[in-house]
Amino acid sequence: MITMTLLAAAQMAADSLSGANPVLTPVVSGEAQMNLWEMACKGGWIMIVLAVMSVIAFYIFFERAFAIRKAGKDDPLFMDRIRDYIKSGEIKSAINYCRITNTPSARMIEKGITRMGRPVSDIQAAIENTGNIEVAKLENGLSIMATISSGAPMIGFLGTVTGMVQAFWNMANAGNNIDITLLSSGIYEAMITTVGGLVVGILTMFAYNHLVYRVDKVVSQMEARTMAFMDLLNEPSEK
Repeated sequence: MITMTLLAAAQMAADSLSGANPVLTPVVSGEAQMNLWEMACKGGWIMIVLAVMSVIAFYIFFERAFAIRKAGKDDPLFMDRIRDYIKSGEIKSAINYCRITNTPSARMIEKGITRMGRPVSDIQAAIENTGNIEVAKLENGLSIMATISSGAPMIGFLGTVTGMVQAFWNMANAGNNIDITLLSSGIYEAMITTVGGLVVGILTMFAYNHLVYRVDKVVSQMEARTMAFMDLLNEPSEK
């Protein structure tokens, strides 16, 4: 009896080493896996539209981010030097310093300096007009990003509708020979375009809001410089 038990245990060990034991033999899965590129291709022509929109959005983002960063560089001694130039009567030096600084705030102050000698209201109006132009330059392209952030999900939903129409069209033409493979292309397009539209829209929305925040910081800096310059003009002259 003991010999029979030992022989059975030895047989089980041999089977496990040779892979004959179905419990211990690993099961190799032969299921196909889909990568992101194949998934995007299943979305149809809608994914091409979304890809073009994403390229446009992120080109505007990086271009505007660089421009806004350049416009927002701050020289803490800028107004002090402008004050020194004006108090000493070196108007041309003040204008040249504004041109060398080459920021929206500096261009606003330059416009104000060129209007010195006129009524304060005229100087302030000239500075405000220049400021409006500078802000419009900073916001160039942001409206396109806002349109993409709201339009991309809608285009994705359009792909969902067209994909479902294709799926039902294939089902209607199949008659009684309905096969899941007939519906797969339409269902893929319906689901993948929705995901693609939401991804493009969400990323563009965050990028747009980040740029708006950066622009607001530059505008606040411009307003502070304007107030400092107007205070400078209203300072009593030294006798």
